[in-house]
This record gives sequence, structure tokens and C-alpha cells, in this order.
Amino acid sequence: MKLSDVGLDVVKTPRLVKFIAFALFSISTIFLFNHFSDSFSYPSLRFPLTSSNVTEAVQTNITSVAVAPSPPPRPRLKISPPPLPPTVVRTGIVDENGAMSDSFEIGGVDPDSVDELKSATGNSSSEREKETTGDDDSKVGFRIEKFSLCDKTKTDYIPCLDNEEEIKRLNKSDRGENYERHCPKLSLDCLIPPPDGYKKPIPWPQSRDKIWFNNVPHTRLVEDKGGQNWIRREKDKFVFPGGGTQFIHGADQYLDQISQMIPGITFGTRTRVALDIGCGVASFGAFLMQRNTTTLSVAPKDVHENQIQFALERGVPAMVAVFATRRLLYPSQAFEMIHCSRCRINWTRDDGILLLEANRMLRAGGYFVWAAQPVYKHEDNLQEQWKEMVDLTNRICWELIKKEGYIAVWRKPLNNNCYVSREAGAKPPLCRPDDDPDDVWYVDMKPCITRLPDNGYGANVSTWPARLHNPPERLQSIQMDAYISRKEIMKAESRFWLEVVESYVRVFRWKEFKLRNVLDMKAGFGGFAAALNDLGLDCWVMNVVPVSGFNTLPVIYDRGLVGTMHDWCESYDTYPRTYDLIHAAFLFSVEKKRCNITNIMVEMDRMLRPGGRVYIRDSLSLMDQLQQVAKAIGWTAGVHDTGEGPHASVRILICDKRM
Repeated sequence: MKLSDVGLDVVKTPRLVKFIAFALFSISTIFLFNHFSDSFSYPSLRFPLTSSNVTEAVQTNITSVAVAPSPPPRPRLKISPPPLPPTVVRTGIVDENGAMSDSFEIGGVDPDSVDELKSATGNSSSEREKETTGDDDSKVGFRIEKFSLCDKTKTDYIPCLDNEEEIKRLNKSDRGENYERHCPKLSLDCLIPPPDGYKKPIPWPQSRDKIWFNNVPHTRLVEDKGGQNWIRREKDKFVFPGGGTQFIHGADQYLDQISQMIPGITFGTRTRVALDIGCGVASFGAFLMQRNTTTLSVAPKDVHENQIQFALERGVPAMVAVFATRRLLYPSQAFEMIHCSRCRINWTRDDGILLLEANRMLRAGGYFVWAAQPVYKHEDNLQEQWKEMVDLTNRICWELIKKEGYIAVWRKPLNNNCYVSREAGAKPPLCRPDDDPDDVWYVDMKPCITRLPDNGYGANVSTWPARLHNPPERLQSIQMDAYISRKEIMKAESRFWLEVVESYVRVFRWKEFKLRNVLDMKAGFGGFAAALNDLGLDCWVMNVVPVSGFNTLPVIYDRGLVGTMHDWCESYDTYPRTYDLIHAAFLFSVEKKRCNITNIMVEMDRMLRPGGRVYIRDSLSLMDQLQQVAKAIGWTAGVHDTGEGPHASVRILICDKRM
């Protein structure tokens, strides 16, 4: 047998065929195992492995095997974290840590402001504003018809106090409701004319003793009060001898008597801000000015309706106000002294609600000075009034410090100890803990005793002049965005306005302007008024805190300044021709959302004296509109760059009201 035949037989045996088949199957199995083990790896997955994940992966790999026997390794899955939020560029003086920063970015022009100009003044409420557009759609302008003069009968018109139609609708007026605010639905649409023969006011301090007759041509007070040394007429002037009903020998002598009665009153240091109720022609406040005490003189527009107008013409801080049914527009603990000399107020009526309102405004430890007939006369009815007054003051924890001649002086407690130690059910009660004593805009008086802060805020102010720049403790109680950096913000505001006002004085020669009566329409912490004081300008400032912002009025009074709350969508409680200078910083950019800009500027004209000036510091986007309204009113107006340069988003509109 041949060897080749033997080999062929071996190959053809069933055992060899089985061996070869097994070997091929093993090789195929090893190949497939290696292939799938390389493809199935999940070390980079950052999400939980679920059945659906596995199914998807297996399907993908099976497909890849069919299409490409040797695919590259599957890349590892990576899920990127979400992008960081864009960095916020903070505009202001406080950095992200709440600390002060010497450098800050000035915001750019709002790109939407040009489009908003078209409706900024509320065209639907004023027919005299007409839109004009040129070929360029991006340019929006205004054509405003010139305002005409009102009728001569409106020479002394105060819109919210002279609304005769609304006053006639009142159901009752026995509490003085007819002397409170009743604003007309339609705003003033004409310019208040001055009286015939009006002259530029006599400057302070000469105006304390004499004013032009033609500027306030009313003789009622001369006829009624001439014998009490209030006022008399001499040719073309009114002369003020300095007397009053209870101090016919002069306010100076009267103030000396008060100082001797109460040595701790220390005018000009401890007593810096006072309120004179029923002020007459404001000789009390006029003579306190020379003792470095600012006195806000208030009286209603009643039968002696021009007494506040005389006070303002003299250059004395004054405002039309009445003790009736609503809170006066001043904060709690505002005044170190409240004075009432024959002010014709029944303090004990309605469970003493009017004296409780005085108590709200009187600073802890402050003095209430009452000069009236019940103090010194012995008629039965007057003695009964005195007993009622003594009883009421005892129940509200006032201490009778001194009674001498026709003057009685009480002192308010420094804390709540006396209030809480009264017998249960004592009247009047303490106000509820949730009552806000600084909420005053159209708020009714409360027949309760205003609580004093347990932390002593309001009672612990510094003496003048240190208090002007020492941040008061009540600053921490103001509702505002910042908390930790409040004191730094107040100081920074003061530094800012000091630099700005110093440049105004130097460049625009404010000292030659002879400022006296000044209105700051959006006062903040009172930095503008503080700067005028620091630079030695002999003037006073009414600091207005708009209702649309934070209520900083308590801080303004703690600094030794005066001010009031107001809503600039309505008319202000003062006579025409009150102010030499009206200052409005960033007011219109805020109030344009609520009020009609044209109406505000017409109201400014009503309050501004002929020969007076207006300084408006605001957004560049509003300047064209404001300037056109100013020209329609008849002011000479010009736009100026700020110290930040021509590329800043803020401008200054300076307006003169010519004689």
C-alpha cells in the first residue's frame, strides 16, 4: 500500500472532519469575543446606566459589525457643564462684597429710551403735545405749543387747596377737612401770572424785616394784626417789627425768655429743627434763624390765608399745612421743639388726637412750648381748658418742665418706660406695633401714642453741626436695597453733591445769585442741602422725598435739615413764586412712568419766582423733550455736559425764568 493512499484515507475519516469543524468554531468564537469586549466599554459615562442605554449601545455595535468588521474604538461620552452666567457690570459705588469702591462704571444710554420718548409724557393727557417725525425714523421729536397765562384771579392759586368744587361736596368740615388737600382731576394747563407791579424780592437778611408790597398785595393781616406788632405797611413795602400776639415786644426777647426757662434747650446745638404751628408771618422762625435753628413754619390757608406767603417772601422756611384729620407730611421724631403761640388749636378735642399727632412728630426728649390764654388767665372756661391740657399731657407721659407767665413747656420722654407702666386700659392707648409712624401720605391721624423705638433710634442724634455728616442710627431702619453699606452710601452721596455744587458755585456764580429759598425735588439723604450749607450759601432747602422712592425723610431730619413727603403727580402745597432755585436730580427718569412730565414742569413754573432758576440733572434721552417743554413755558433753557464729559449718559438742563 502506498503512503499517499494511507494519508488520503486518514483525511477522509469522520474523526478528522469533526476535529477541523471544532477548531474553526473555536477560532470564530474567540474572534467575536475579542471584538465585542473592545467595543463595550463605559468608563467615561457620567450618567446612570439604564436598560435603554444598554439596548441602544448593543444595537449600535451590532450594526457596526455588519458594516465594518474593524471599526475604531467608540469615543468616550463627555457632558459639558452649563455655561457660567454673564458677568454683571455693577453701576454705582458699592462692589459685589458690599464694600465701597473708588471707581465705578457710568451706565450707557438705554437703547430703548429713544422709543420710549414718544409716550414718556403721556400724550393722551395733554393735547398741547404733538409728535413730529422726520425722514429718519430713529429721530423722534416734540412740538409743544406755548403755554398761555392763567386768569389774574389765579395769582395765588394752590391747585390742591383751592379746589372749590370738591370742597363744596364735603359732608362736613368741622374738623378742618376743607383746609386739607383736595386735588382737581385736571392739571394746571396755564402759567400763573405774577401780581401787577411785581419786583425782584428783597434779598435775605434784609427781607426778614421788609418786603415789597406789590409782591404780596394783601392788607388783611395789617388790618387784623397791626396792633400786635406783626406787620405794618410803609409806602411800597411791608415792614415786620418782629412781634406776635403773645410776644408783642419782639421775638428776640421771647426767645431769650424760653432759653432762660429751659437752659437745656440750647438753640443751635441740641435744638436744631423746630416746628412753629399757626406761625402768623413767621417772625418766631425768622429770628430763630440767627440762633442757628431752622424752624418750619406751618399754617392753613384760612381767613389769614396769606400768612405763609408772607413767611416765604421774607425768606423763612414755611409750608401750608393744617391739623385736621390727616397726618402732617413730616416723619416721626422730626422736631426737637414744637411751638404753638395762640395757634387756635383745640389740643384736647377728640380724645387729644391733635396733640397725639404733635407727639408723633416731636423727638424723644423734645419740648412742646405752649403760649396761650389758658396758661395764665383765670376765667373759669380757660382754667377748665388748662386742666384738660394738664390731664392729657400726664396721660401721654409728658413732663411739665416750667410754667412761667403765659408760657408752659412740656418735655416728651426718652423711651417707652412710662407708657408701658400705665394702668391697664389707660387712654389713649399705645399704637399697634405694626403701625408705621413715618407713613404720612394721605394717612389719617391715629388716636394712639406713637411708640418710640426700643433701640433708641431718633433720640440719640448728635448735636449740630456734627449731626449734618454723622450717619444717624435711624439710617438702619430705612427700607432700601442696601444694608451693610448704608453709612458709606450716605457719605458718598454727600461727597458727590459737595463736588457738584462746588462746581455750580464756581462756574455759574451762585454766590452772586443770592439764593434764599431752595427746593430739592428728589432729595435722597439730603446731600444737596448739606453741600449748600458746607459751602456757606445763606439759604434753606425744602428736601422733598417722592412717594415713589425710599422714605429717607427721617434721616433728613436727623441730619438737622427739613423736608416733606410728596407725590409729583399732584400739585405741591405752597404758594406761587416760592423758590429762587428748583433742583431736580434724576426725578423725571423715574416719574415719567407714573406722571405727566409736562404737568410737573408747569407745576415747577408755578412755584418758581420770576428771575429764578431750574437745574435738572437727568438722562440724556430725556433732555430734548425737557428742553422743548421748558421753552414752551417761556424759560430760557440750555443743555450742559456734566463733569463726566460729553460721552456720559447724563446731562444738565439749566433754565432761567426771566422777570
